[in-house]
Amino acid sequence: MDVSQYLEIFIDETKEHLQSLNEQLLVIEKEPENTDTINEIFRAAHSLKGMAGTMGYKRMQKLTHQMENVFSEIRNGAKKVDANIVDVLFQCLDALEEYLACIQETADEGDNDNEPILKQLETILNGSAPKAQAEVSKETAKESQKVETEEAKEKYKDFVYADFERHAITEAFDKGINVYTITVFVDENCLLKAARAFLVFKSVEGVGEIIKSNPSAQDIEDEKFEFDFSICVVSKESLETVLTVIKNVSEIADAIGEKLESIPGDGKTEDSENKEILPAEDEKKPAAAAAKAAPAKSQTSKPIVNRSVRVDIEKLDVLMNLVSELIIAKNGLVSQSSSEEISQSQAFNEQIEYLERVTTNLHESVMKVRMMPIETVTQKFPRMIRDLSKKLNKKMELYMTGEDTELDRTVIDEIGDPLMHLLRNSADHGLESGEIRVRRGKPEVGTVCLDAYQDGNNVVIEVRDDGNGIDVEAVKNKALDKGSITPEQAAAMSDKEIIDLLFKPSFSTAKVVSDISGRGVGLDVVKTKIEALGGDIEVKTELGVGSTFIIRLPLTLAIIQALMVELGDEKYAISLGSIQIIEDIPVSDIKYVQTKEVVNLRGNVIPIIRLDEVLDIESSDEEESLTVVIVKKGDRLAGLVVDKLIGQQEIVIKSLGKYISNSKIINGATILGDGEVALILDVNTLL
Repeated sequence: MDVSQYLEIFIDETKEHLQSLNEQLLVIEKEPENTDTINEIFRAAHSLKGMAGTMGYKRMQKLTHQMENVFSEIRNGAKKVDANIVDVLFQCLDALEEYLACIQETADEGDNDNEPILKQLETILNGSAPKAQAEVSKETAKESQKVETEEAKEKYKDFVYADFERHAITEAFDKGINVYTITVFVDENCLLKAARAFLVFKSVEGVGEIIKSNPSAQDIEDEKFEFDFSICVVSKESLETVLTVIKNVSEIADAIGEKLESIPGDGKTEDSENKEILPAEDEKKPAAAAAKAAPAKSQTSKPIVNRSVRVDIEKLDVLMNLVSELIIAKNGLVSQSSSEEISQSQAFNEQIEYLERVTTNLHESVMKVRMMPIETVTQKFPRMIRDLSKKLNKKMELYMTGEDTELDRTVIDEIGDPLMHLLRNSADHGLESGEIRVRRGKPEVGTVCLDAYQDGNNVVIEVRDDGNGIDVEAVKNKALDKGSITPEQAAAMSDKEIIDLLFKPSFSTAKVVSDISGRGVGLDVVKTKIEALGGDIEVKTELGVGSTFIIRLPLTLAIIQALMVELGDEKYAISLGSIQIIEDIPVSDIKYVQTKEVVNLRGNVIPIIRLDEVLDIESSDEEESLTVVIVKKGDRLAGLVVDKLIGQQEIVIKSLGKYISNSKIINGATILGDGEVALILDVNTLL
């Protein structure tokens, strides 16, 4: 048995506990008397300590043990939560996250002992519990230990040895090697008893050999024991050495034993004793029932087991690829069925419809498995805003809605950094200082909001603040100073075009470069990442009122519903999520504004984009009317001129790799039913 096989589980569960600690510490900072939260933090620290001990991460175990001690004092009422304690505990969390990052990379916790933090925790502890109380608890512990000692001796005196075990003990006596019977007590708060027992066995094997255990090794591995078990050990070391080795294992409350001078049982073996054991067991039933009463109580308060299974994302990718191939096969059958000979068969068409239903349902099911709530990313932001509030000396609150909105796992993994950039930007650049806000008649506490919601085939995430807003003139002047635009261009630019300059590389309006922002590496990175995910970002701002950054992301990156169109002899796909309406527009309705073609459609002036010109395709001769696909990006509309509509189809997006990396208009490719390849157009880059 190798502990490293639990590494993945350890990493996942540690992340969950650290996130829980983060959230609970934010609560206790505002509600220092909240006993439920204090208990939650104690439990999370205790669990982390146990897990770190099991995996052999001593530094992590030591730090969480001290955290647990601090909260033990707070639970007892010997210590009150104050700002200093909360700050130190947040430092502990940062240190634990550092250990975890190290473990993820190297499977080792590193060599940072975090002595300054441990000293601060020690200082908090030293000024805590009254001595009288400590003395009382020591006396109580001694009394209970006496009882345990008597019980333990009874336990290992009940050992019944099989013939081969007797032979091993006799051989040890002949060679002058010690034989000890030991009972080990596991901490009653221990979560992984079997793991603790395994570590005890492993530790003892370093100083001797275990020839018997009660219960059996298999029962111990299956956790079929209370909080103690007995072992018979053959060792050249002293009893004290063996007991010390056992007690050094984390969450082992105690271990007691004695040296065996002769084999008990007067020649009776395990088989011959079976009948005699049964009455003895029956006599013990009342005591056993009493011992089990306490654990039974605690079991009622156990949380309901989370009905979820962790699945490796690579396995899901394989499943997704199989679904993709199935959809391509289905599309092939659909295109075959359109031929006149086969379309005569009603049974064939019914099978096609059945296959279509199955593939669509299978696709939706796999997509649901790949979906994760956006909360997995946003849950770390309240702590970040709390730290920024202290660092910038600005009062601010973060409000979040729609955390249960779901996104594809691959999108979730990538969206965390861009959102963090935008929130830091709002806190640093957006919100004014408290004095300025009061002068402007605003509340002293600034507001940063993060809202997520689903809109058709997209998920929209908005980051907004009630701060200063973007000073368009300042951005324009900065761009002129840097030579990014000419005075002529500046005069002709709309406010929106000027704001878009903020997304250019190395563009920053910050007057002071800090470690929070102002180096000009924020918004261009944000835009690049979001566009790489097939999404887009836009900004709405009002000077003195605030700014809103709106991110739109596709729900999935693998399979989409698309409109198939023809341009010349080539076929293209346009995502249905972007399409508003399809119009037949007479050529005579097309007007020109600043040499660009537009059409007035029900009061909206919509620019016309000739796809044949953009894609350099020889189009068919112009007719009296044009087929125009009206697409939307945020508030903006545009009309894409196509030669012919083929129809709606479920398509599989295949990456083009590096083949057409220089063209942002092409988002990928898909394989049609007849085996032909069609390119997928990215509407966001056209608008």
